[in-house]
Amino acid sequence: MKKVFALLLALAMLLSCCAALAEAPDADLVAAAQAEGELVVYGSCEEPYLIAATQKFQELYGIETSYQRLSTGEVQTKIAEEKGNPSADVWFGGTNDPYNEAAKDGLLEAYEAKNAAHLLKPYYRDPDGYWYGIYQGILGFMVNKEELERMKLEAPKTWDDLLKPEYKGLIWLSNPNTAGTAKLVINTLVQIKGHDEAMKYLVELDKNVAQYTKSGSGPSKKVGPGECTIGIGFLHDGVYQILQGYDNIGLIIPEDGTAYEVGSTAIFEGAAHPNAAKLWVEFALSPDCVELADDAGSYQFLVIDNAEMPAALAAFPELDPSKTIEYDFADAKENTSKYVEDYFNALKEAGAEADDRFKTE
Repeated sequence: MKKVFALLLALAMLLSCCAALAEAPDADLVAAAQAEGELVVYGSCEEPYLIAATQKFQELYGIETSYQRLSTGEVQTKIAEEKGNPSADVWFGGTNDPYNEAAKDGLLEAYEAKNAAHLLKPYYRDPDGYWYGIYQGILGFMVNKEELERMKLEAPKTWDDLLKPEYKGLIWLSNPNTAGTAKLVINTLVQIKGHDEAMKYLVELDKNVAQYTKSGSGPSKKVGPGECTIGIGFLHDGVYQILQGYDNIGLIIPEDGTAYEVGSTAIFEGAAHPNAAKLWVEFALSPDCVELADDAGSYQFLVIDNAEMPAALAAFPELDPSKTIEYDFADAKENTSKYVEDYFNALKEAGAEADDRFKTE
């Protein structure tokens, strides 16, 4: 019996070692990446996570790694201008609608990542390998409970509630010209309401919006201090603010449906350091990278099967990813640019075209 147990233990240890080896990046890829010696990252996640990820990559592989933090819309514009000769190698973080647009426009390079085998669902990657998901975030509302109580107002429960006249000047959203979050809002409403009704809705919502921020996380940062009473954005940004001490923030998943982001990573077409870029994608799809998010204050749901979720999420059981719609990625890939153009045209026709509420700096 002891011999059998010893054999089973040895076999378990062997399988464990083999599994560990299977997780290691291809040695030839590592060598080729190290020969290039450099990697440049455009990051659209929050900067603490971006810093942690780039520093860890450099520490693991000895490759000099630099970054620039830009919103997804800014990255999309920048690589379109640099088409074929990008000043960065990879894109990291930020909602994936702009990634889909960039792939459609030939701005991303396809790569079949080995670590993509750990993705939990098929829609956490582009079918052709143009981008891969690294986290999931839920779109919703963040409210300042104290301000609502002071004004004797109830918190909104649905998208339609946001149109109530008593919310005039209380809502903040991000700018679709610069933020992928706002593009997701538009796509979500089109998918829930249909195109024409969504455009009518957004024109009505505009009447209650006090400011459109450059970054998708912008509204969340102003809810706790009371500058913004109702912010539309990703609820994990609200979790961060709550854990910073703003316990006056309430998190709301719209009862009439909402969508989610798949925060992504991708390689730019024409990247100067293609092997380092491929190694980055493997790294980004590993626990070495995604588990840095917790300590960096990024509390999204992880999308690979071999990493631990941020511990902070346990305190927010109401943030259930299953409460989201079945998002149509194909429609978003094909039509996001058109929907954004239609949105601004609808505002213009209603006499509410872009003004100083739309922040780009």
